[in-house]
Amino acid sequence: MATTYDYPSDLIAAQQALTQVRADLTALYKRLPYSVEPMEGWQRPEGYWLTPSRAYPDSPGWSEQEQKEVAALRERERDLTAAIVTHAFWNDVAGPDRLDARSQLKHALEREDGEGQEAA
Repeated sequence: MATTYDYPSDLIAAQQALTQVRADLTALYKRLPYSVEPMEGWQRPEGYWLTPSRAYPDSPGWSEQEQKEVAALRERERDLTAAIVTHAFWNDVAGPDRLDARSQLKHALEREDGEGQEAA
């Protein structure tokens, strides 16, 4: 039987916030131009790196506001990651078990019935 962990609510909240920030950042990247700086369009030659060739349109670059939004989300992502990795909870988990415990934390919110939230 797999070990389950009793994660503190602040650790779960940090993981939930990190998941949301990463989703927000991914969505933002998808709607932004491919180049941060303005850039002329170009075409990848046939047979180069991947086939077939692909054309890229001119990129207007990111606006100052878009750059600030990306920077804020990345900073929030770093802060949340640091809070999770350095949380005191991990001091109570044996070294070899930390990888499994970290993996379970990432999926703790997916459990609808709360199973896996109790200590083994």
